[in-house]
Amino acid sequence: MNLGIKNKTAVVFAASKGLGKAAALSLANEGCKVAISSSNRNNIENAAEEIRAESGSEVFPAVVDLEQPVQINEFLDLVFKKWGKVDILITNVGGPPVKSFEETTDDEWKKYFNIIVLSVITSIRKVLPGMQKQNWGRVINITSSAVKQPFPGLIFSNSLRSAVVGLSKTLSQECGKYNIHFHNVAPGLFKTEGLERIVTKRVEAGENRDDIYAEWEKVVPLNRIGKPEELAALITFLASEQAGYMSGNTILADGGKFAGMY
Repeated sequence: MNLGIKNKTAVVFAASKGLGKAAALSLANEGCKVAISSSNRNNIENAAEEIRAESGSEVFPAVVDLEQPVQINEFLDLVFKKWGKVDILITNVGGPPVKSFEETTDDEWKKYFNIIVLSVITSIRKVLPGMQKQNWGRVINITSSAVKQPFPGLIFSNSLRSAVVGLSKTLSQECGKYNIHFHNVAPGLFKTEGLERIVTKRVEAGENRDDIYAEWEKVVPLNRIGKPEELAALITFLASEQAGYMSGNTILADGGKFAGMY
């Protein structure tokens, strides 16, 4: 299947590992030029080398703190300077800490609002004029299945990622006339460091690691934890011309775990 995105320019945030890295590699394998960011220089440079080696595509790595709008804008300015445009934007942030509401502080709410919500607003605001001018664009936000069914102990993710869904749906209606498509992908349980943080918290509370994974696999109808490349394939399809009549969707990738109809 020809996805029609060869030579497109893609930006993927938080792409040194996990779901972001898998998405960047998938896009690069389709012939996209890919700019990737992380807060850790060694991690993002190593990821860039791996993606280049496997895909043969151009990869531009940069260090970006997603809590700092100035750094997001500076990164995107460098991408525009290097390649002249951004066709595909994949927003992504690392998972916030595992906490109950009572354990949170106002300063933490401000911090994770900036990381989870404001970083998306900042990056979209930066790339939108160019997408409008070229009459083509794809914006795909990696959120969480928590936007459909909250996870115990993930108060920040449960609350703030839903704001990203509302933003994306609104922008899909405002920007459809420019052929700019907006989507959210909502991953469930995937083998990532974010999932491992949840496991570690429960192990520290006295639970057994193998029992935790067995419990999760039991409640997923497909009886397993997802692989990052499976979400990456969905993201790449949504970015492609083959998904040309889709916009404004929030698509679950959770092995069938969510039991609701909609």
